[in-house]
Amino acid sequence: MIKAKNPLVEMDGDQMTRVIWKLVKEKLIAPFVDIPLEYYDLGLGHRDQTEDKVTHDAALAIKRHKVGVKCATITPSIAQVQEYHLKKAWVSPNGTIRSELDGTVFRKPILAKGIPVAVRSWKKPIVIGRHAYGDIYKATELAVPGPGKVELVYTPASGAPERRTIHEFKGPGVVMGIHNTEKSVRSFARACIRYALDQKIDLWFSSKDTISKTYHTFFKNIFAEETAAHAAEMAQAGIHYRYLLIDDAVAQMMKHEGGIIWALMNYDGDVQSDMVAAGFGSLGMMTSELVSPDGCYEFEAAHGTVARHYKDHVAGKPTSTNSVATIFAWSGALRKRGQLDATPELCAFADRLEKAVLDAITEGTMTRDLARLTHETADPPRESWVTTEGFIEAVAKRLT
Repeated sequence: MIKAKNPLVEMDGDQMTRVIWKLVKEKLIAPFVDIPLEYYDLGLGHRDQTEDKVTHDAALAIKRHKVGVKCATITPSIAQVQEYHLKKAWVSPNGTIRSELDGTVFRKPILAKGIPVAVRSWKKPIVIGRHAYGDIYKATELAVPGPGKVELVYTPASGAPERRTIHEFKGPGVVMGIHNTEKSVRSFARACIRYALDQKIDLWFSSKDTISKTYHTFFKNIFAEETAAHAAEMAQAGIHYRYLLIDDAVAQMMKHEGGIIWALMNYDGDVQSDMVAAGFGSLGMMTSELVSPDGCYEFEAAHGTVARHYKDHVAGKPTSTNSVATIFAWSGALRKRGQLDATPELCAFADRLEKAVLDAITEGTMTRDLARLTHETADPPRESWVTTEGFIEAVAKRLT
């Protein structure tokens, strides 16, 4: 039994990923690692009961202990507020934690031998560096009931207010205000440069400054300043920086071989990370690591709660849900805990766990989503894939 020196912050989640979370802990972590877990239930029901205080408490716990591991969670829609009888449409737990830590999210595909890549040109991982503060995730929204003028107003600490007319409404509509800060954007740029230097890979940044001549240009200019400040280091490492309009970047990315970090604003990073994950095989094969400027880390899978599979699970039907990204969230957190605490045996176990997962897939033990890729059919033969529980058991056998 490997003994950890310090705790992990554990954040439980929702639906099918909550089921997988329990299995991973019981089968792949607890038999091998003795580690104190500071537990926070971020399941939708508990967030509603605590009026989302539990999410803020979890973020503060990550600040204390430096490392957290999180299960996928529901961000409820208006329809789900009624379905689950919630007090309100609670905001994204990920958005809350990211805002509290003011970090950058790095999402990287997990490559396994034998799993074909959907985009034929992709030979190396494409890492998404996603800004983790502001934009639509901290937006203020308003449903406009009828005719009237909506304005953007800045009231300085001293001096006269500045006003911009957003729209003169002739009838009902909707409006949204988003923001960001120079401190957060600069931290984002520096984190992406550090990652590129560490990995010795090129860095791209994309926005739409031709349309958003103030907001998006603000990001573009800060990236230009920060990459210029680190030009000598980047040149020594043999890496290059490119700025592209996001539509051009998307088109070029489909023909690129990979081996780069693609830095994106918050919403863009959310969308493109799913595209990259699917292009490399499956949404279940993408890691997500949040890194804060003051050295805090949070690990999670880059996918959602797999609601469709959960309905089958509740109905007693067998499921075949890909647990790879969830397992890699745990291995990533354990490895970082070992690195911070100088516990090499913990890092070695994280390596063993990931190898056991990839070996299982390489040897033909895979969930249905991966079997579809290897058989190139939407309905692969039943003998070609295992159940949710079957895959985790196969990994556990390789560990023992």
